[in-house]
Amino acid sequence: MNPFIHENFCLETETAQELYHNYAANQPIIDYHCHLSPQEIAEDKRWNNITQVWLYGDHYKWRAMRSNGVSERLCTGKASDREKFSAWAATVPATLRNPLYHWTHLELKKYFNCDDLLSAQTEQQVWDMSSERMSEQSFSARGLMESSKVKLVCTTDDPIDSLEHHIAIKNDENFDIQVLPTWRPDKGMTVESSSEFNQWLDALSQRADIHIDNFDSYMRALNKQHDFFHEVGCRLSDHGIETAYALDYSDQEIKMIFDEIRSGKELSELKVLKFKSAMLYHFGVMDANKNWTQQYHLGAIRNNNSRLFKSLGPDTGFDSIGDFELARPLAKLLDRLDSGNNLAKTILYNLNPRDNEVLATMIGNFQDGSVAGKMQLGSGWWFLDQMDGMTRQIEALSQLGLLSRFVGMLTDSRSFLSYTRHDYFRRILCNILGNDVKGGLLPNDTELLGSMVKDISYNNAENYFGFDL
Repeated sequence: MNPFIHENFCLETETAQELYHNYAANQPIIDYHCHLSPQEIAEDKRWNNITQVWLYGDHYKWRAMRSNGVSERLCTGKASDREKFSAWAATVPATLRNPLYHWTHLELKKYFNCDDLLSAQTEQQVWDMSSERMSEQSFSARGLMESSKVKLVCTTDDPIDSLEHHIAIKNDENFDIQVLPTWRPDKGMTVESSSEFNQWLDALSQRADIHIDNFDSYMRALNKQHDFFHEVGCRLSDHGIETAYALDYSDQEIKMIFDEIRSGKELSELKVLKFKSAMLYHFGVMDANKNWTQQYHLGAIRNNNSRLFKSLGPDTGFDSIGDFELARPLAKLLDRLDSGNNLAKTILYNLNPRDNEVLATMIGNFQDGSVAGKMQLGSGWWFLDQMDGMTRQIEALSQLGLLSRFVGMLTDSRSFLSYTRHDYFRRILCNILGNDVKGGLLPNDTELLGSMVKDISYNNAENYFGFDL
């Protein structure tokens, strides 16, 4: 009897199996959007036990554990690592048909060579097996990346970051994997709180060594940091926003709004939205001038549980899918950039599955023939980073755009074990194509289909982003 995770997992046809094993499985990985710690890579972090590498910071698992009646003490609290692992192991059988069940066992198989189904009955043997594996010299941040065939990762970094760890990695001749920063300037437009924004401005002022007392000096500081990121190797930006912002404004209005912010005044909702609209435009122009790729992660509604947000902070599992108006403001923002020939290569990610077709048709409005797949429908992310979400993204892009030009999967993760997401995606892609061949919807030409699989798995990303590999 085959173990649950076996070589043909998710591959329902012979064609799918051939496409996966001959064209997808051995492709290297460009993980162009993740939340790994560059410091942990620079220091080649090691962990004392599986809980530390697997459960620390994993809000996906915490949400499932809470849903299973597990107390906060065993999720983010002060329970021991062994107790937290036991609580997770007891939860895993309850995750059947949740993507966590697949992810859990894919990671156990790949990184621990473990075929056991994790449960309360098997937790001790899994704990022991993982402890033995983690004692090996190769089980470290860098070792896991190397064993996963990673060639390059892009972390997510604030404009005020020193990038010291990226620079250290770049200068380390003993490590061949590129670790590049990504410009994430969300705090540069988050003006709902003047005090918090001014604290960030002060940090930016110090980092850029520019006194920020008006909007023009603010933009000089941002551009100086943007140049610095480029010098260190950054070629992508990223924006985590509820929706696009594209209200009309004048330059004079924005300068006056900035003066209000700097004086400590709280802004009206209208002024907040105008400032966000201006900054999204300016950020887009900065990216276009350097031939970067801009990414918009759209649609999350965050920190919904105010009680637990106050005690636990952000990114602890209390965010969800939002239902914001998307199409009209996004079209206006992209057109505003395109009208001045300032529209950079762009990847649009939606969190609400209702918006797959919205974005798949939106990107077609701004393809201009300058770059193959200039406008991209991003992979399923966060709540859509699972079999149904990935399948629906593939289907929408297939029907309304060019799947063959898709730049493929990413981890969007803080975990060094998440590279199985790339494998999971490749299996799902090959399975869809294999079933189409079986149904007579695609030609039974594995060389033709295999070429597309290789492109989506790796080649498209290498060509699109312009990394020096």
